[in-house]
Amino acid sequence: MFDPNDILYEDNHLLVVNKHAGDLVQPDPSGESALEDQIKAFIKRRDAKPGAVFLGVVHRIDRPVSGAVLFAKTSKALVRLNEMIREGRIRKTYWALTERTPDPESGELLHYILRDGRTNRSRAFDAPKGDAKQARLRYATLGVGTRYTLVEVELITGRHHQIRAQLSKIGCPIRGDLKYGAPRSNRDGSISLHARSIEFVHPVRRSPVLITAPVPPQDNLWKYFEQTAGQQQSSSIGGNGL
Repeated sequence: MFDPNDILYEDNHLLVVNKHAGDLVQPDPSGESALEDQIKAFIKRRDAKPGAVFLGVVHRIDRPVSGAVLFAKTSKALVRLNEMIREGRIRKTYWALTERTPDPESGELLHYILRDGRTNRSRAFDAPKGDAKQARLRYATLGVGTRYTLVEVELITGRHHQIRAQLSKIGCPIRGDLKYGAPRSNRDGSISLHARSIEFVHPVRRSPVLITAPVPPQDNLWKYFEQTAGQQQSSSIGGNGL
């Protein structure tokens, strides 16, 4: 459920929220309330708008995933952001807690993703297969714990369940993701995949925008890895200055 405190960034043209795992971004056949409608209702109340509120969904993340979601508040911004998505000019970075540490610990993955509409699942293949679409991502290991590993992922393409399917393919399923090989579920039904940051040039103002979404605060494992990653980055920055 949307909370105004979840707003990470807002101006006249854009709005970015930190989505909770379990929230729908857009309405689906289930008829359940979705972020799109909840945010419209909030803006209408807050700004006392007499007519309909415009809010365009620029991109979606899966229901059990948390993190940054970008919306357009004007049609001008929506058209330009959709073009930027198609041209790969919006950089989206994810954090995943995986069951194993990737080998090698960083690199680029290339697979071919085939979606099964009946099961709402995607399979990753090493070689072209039928209608499968090419899927590419970059990844880097940021932290290794006793049971889980923090992996940062940058999407190059945007396929159905791409990160989930590709990490599973290399033997590193995401914590809680039963559909893709995790041995157990998370208690809240989430999977440990978080849309960590989104970076782009503002479609109207032409200024750089970088938004980082804090990890789910109720999950101690996420908080541990966020702190660990921050310490490593600080050490790296300090080391480069010597």
